[in-house]
Amino acid sequence: MDRKKNTMGTDWNITCEVCGNVYDKSFEVRMGGETHVFDCFECAIHALAPTCAHCASRIIGHGMETEGVLHCCAHCAAQHGIHEFEDRVEERSPA
Repeated sequence: MDRKKNTMGTDWNITCEVCGNVYDKSFEVRMGGETHVFDCFECAIHALAPTCAHCASRIIGHGMETEGVLHCCAHCAAQHGIHEFEDRVEERSPA
């Protein structure tokens, strides 16, 4: 028997691995050789995004990494003694 497909061509009854919601527009993310299924980006971020070593927020962008430790911004890195990061570099006018 053929299973009914959604508009994206995937099975209708796919369960999000984070919240358990069965959603017809679920999607897969392949990471580290494993396939994960989510119903929204919020659940994907909750499950897969790295966590800042200082404030524990999820790092959705590139973040900042040194010696395998991730921080969400230069401020959080500085709280751990890492001062070579800058959140924004502005051009300075000559004095």
